Parts: sequence; C-alpha cells; structure tokens
Amino acid sequence: MALSRAEREQFLAEPHIAALAVDAGAGRAPLTVPIWYQYAPGGDVWVLTGATSRKYELIKASGRLSLMVDRVEPTIRYVSVEGPVTGTEPATRELLREMAARYLPAEKVDGYVDFAWEQHGEQLVIRMRPEHWLSSDLGSV
Repeated sequence: MALSRAEREQFLAEPHIAALAVDAGAGRAPLTVPIWYQYAPGGDVWVLTGATSRKYELIKASGRLSLMVDRVEPTIRYVSVEGPVTGTEPATRELLREMAARYLPAEKVDGYVDFAWEQHGEQLVIRMRPEHWLSSDLGSV
C-alpha cells in the first residue's frame, strides 16, 4: 500500500540509515552506499560527505541523487526519494553535531564530533530537493 504524502515525509524524517545511489557513468552500475541524512517534512534532504570522495565527484557530475530508507518492523515499509542537487556548502561543526545527534546517543555526540572534525578531512553538505517519491507499507509478514 502506497504511503500518503504526510506518511512518507514523516517516515523519511525518522533517523534511518539511507542507501544513497548516484550515477557512476557509462558501463558502471550506480554507486550505492549507506549514509546518514537529515530531513524535515517539506524541506530538502541533506547529507555530509568528504570533499574529495568519489561519491561527491559523482554527485557533482550528475547533479542528482537518490536515497532509499526502509524498516522491517513493525511492518515492512520503505521510502525512496530522488531529485536534483540544490546546493553544496562547507560543513560546519554545528551541522555535524546536528547529524550526529540524530543517530548517536547523547553521551556519544561530542566525542564523535571532535573525532570526525579532526579526522575525516574537509566535509561538504549536499542538499537535494525531493522530486520523485516511491513508498509502500507492505504490512507485517
């Protein structure tokens, strides 16, 4: 059963691990990798990635990306969203903290942010406007 707009936006706003997919060029399947993301209903999706990563280079070249999130309990549910990149900007400690707080227990956030800021190299925020949605709740199996 397809989800309503409100249901799919609310599901995407939950802290799932996404599968990010981007065109990898002629003769290659799309690059697909797990990634943390941030989303608020009605807004853009954003992710953080390394400024010199293959992922970023492919996103920059294609100008589009897809994210897919799912769960298996209490029902099998997924949302897939695809759209154009609307902007790229340097990451900040505040955005890194926002992302980390979405996924990590509160007592782990500061340590992770310090580590990531010092060890991950230059990071970028990539924003994508959801344009095409697929969603379903398949019920429990």
